[in-house]
Amino acid sequence: MSAAEPRAPVLPPAAAPAPAGPAVVETHGLRKRYGEQTAVDGLDLRITEGEVFGLLGPNGAGKTTTILMLMGLSEPTAGDIRVLGFDPVREPLEVKRRVGYLPEHVALYDELSARGNLLYTADLNGIRGAEARSRVASALERVGLAAAADRRVREFSHGMRQRLGIADVLVKRPRLIVLDEPTLGLDPEAVNQLLDLVLRAAREERITVLLSSHQLIQVQRICDRVGIVAEGRLLACGPIADLAEQLAGGVTVVELGTSDGLDVAQAIAGQGGVLGVERRDGLWLVRARGDVRPALARLVVDRGWPLTHLRLRDFGLEEIYLRYFERSG
Repeated sequence: MSAAEPRAPVLPPAAAPAPAGPAVVETHGLRKRYGEQTAVDGLDLRITEGEVFGLLGPNGAGKTTTILMLMGLSEPTAGDIRVLGFDPVREPLEVKRRVGYLPEHVALYDELSARGNLLYTADLNGIRGAEARSRVASALERVGLAAAADRRVREFSHGMRQRLGIADVLVKRPRLIVLDEPTLGLDPEAVNQLLDLVLRAAREERITVLLSSHQLIQVQRICDRVGIVAEGRLLACGPIADLAEQLAGGVTVVELGTSDGLDVAQAIAGQGGVLGVERRDGLWLVRARGDVRPALARLVVDRGWPLTHLRLRDFGLEEIYLRYFERSG
């Protein structure tokens, strides 16, 4: 049962301006086709220095394809890319020197120790001698593997391997870390440890992080901004608070718990500033210009109705995600 206008208008793909600062990743009209299939479809993205950016979408949304193009591992069909000012198509080695990449399945040498793996990575990046040993020791300490430095990696659990993958990334002191579904298969404690490592690196060393995931809770926990993608298209982009405001249609949404019935709906709709009211999950959702909670509380008390619930509605990332998919068709 509803009265007045119940829902916010359908939104176009939202793109809040990126934070001020140097661009670390920029794409314009990025496309990738495999025969008749379009994996990435006109992606415009700008990620700035020091932010943790979440690329959120279901499997097959085009996240990994986008990352492969950013890393110079796949050539775009159309569009422009710049990573730290370099073109990954023409200057892939310059990109790889400055970017740390952790794929879903970390490539490690099982017969080498943790220290041996990191020393090998250091050598590949031209870091040798005392400098290499210092960086490796620091990275192992940072990810909590110093005590296991000389154990063979074949003995490591999945969580330990992922942490060693983070250490492997940190050894070359990258300016950008790209993580592609890094927490798949990890237990909750290991997930929290990994996310804490990523967030600490971003905050303490101002490393930019691009996290590709379909895990909403993880993205919401550490990301400054989120880009929601589906079928290779960017549906929405911005801080979670901004996306929630856009989802609400730029108005205040209040949850009100009281009696059901047409008279209740009409009374709420008649309050000044109320734009619409809708009954959902046992509550009235009231869209209004400004905070109408005091007026609604007086209304309910004056009518003698029970007042069980009254608060501003906070849209979490899960609802934002689902509603943008719903509105995109």
